[in-house]
Order: sequence, then structure tokens, then C-alpha cells
Amino acid sequence: MSTIAGDIDLQIPRDRAGTFAPTLVPKGSRRTGGLDEMIISLYAGGMTVRDIAYHLETTVGTQLSHDTISKITDEVLDEAAAWQERPLEEFYPILYLDALVVKVRDGHQVLNKAAHMAIGVTVEGVKHVLGLWVTENEGAKYAGAVSAPNWPTAASKTS
Repeated sequence: MSTIAGDIDLQIPRDRAGTFAPTLVPKGSRRTGGLDEMIISLYAGGMTVRDIAYHLETTVGTQLSHDTISKITDEVLDEAAAWQERPLEEFYPILYLDALVVKVRDGHQVLNKAAHMAIGVTVEGVKHVLGLWVTENEGAKYAGAVSAPNWPTAASKTS
């Protein structure tokens, strides 16, 4: 079994009736939840699948296939798609539009790009990220263009 502390060897007792149910590690599980969160965190930090596999092998001593790592990171893509398709509130009394310059890997180059954000505050005071856009540079002209009214869903605002 693969864990964030490295690979461990589990010896699960067998009983004829098949009634044994482990409490710490579910039946059929090949890795613990902490390892999945570590992989997702490394992926979100910009590491490739090969980089993650090498990092896990050298630091934790766990060998996972590229296919396994890809399946774990694909779960994040499903959640991101669901976030993009979520319905938005009808009214946001406060709307923040801002941009942050971030470094983005494009092929073999690391470039500075502007990550524009739209954050709406509901009547109850809850902040919602309405959209994120990455452009070549920061500017008020672009921020004004993305603040169009009548946004039906978050998917229409994210790219």
C-alpha cells in the first residue's frame, strides 16, 4: 500500500466467511487519502506527471505509474468543470475586479502573464469567485470588458 510516509506491507487476515472488515484501510484500497492530496497539491503547483512520479519516488519511496497519477489529477479537472458550470447569484452588490501578475510555464519558457479575477460579494457578505482569465498583460480595458452584465453561468466567464 502507498502512503505519504512511503510504501507499507499490509497483511490482512483472511476468514472463511469473509466477514473481516478493516477499519483504518478500506478493502481493495491501494493508497491512502493523504497521498492523493499530496499528488493534487504537486499538480496544482505546476509539476508534470513525470515530475510528480520522480518526486514521490525520491522523497517518499513510493512508485506510482504515470497512469495512476493522471487518474488522480483528472479528478481535479472534473471538480473544476463543475465549478465552471455552477449557477451564479442574481445580484452581487459588491464586485471586485483585479489582476495579479503570475509566472506561467509555456512550453520551455516561463512568462509573466496577468491573471484577472472577478469576485462578487453576496448580500449576506459571502465572497464568490466569479471568474478567472489569463491574458498577456494587465489593463483596465480588459477588466471592463469582462465585467459584462447578465452572466448566466460561471462557464461563460472562465477560459
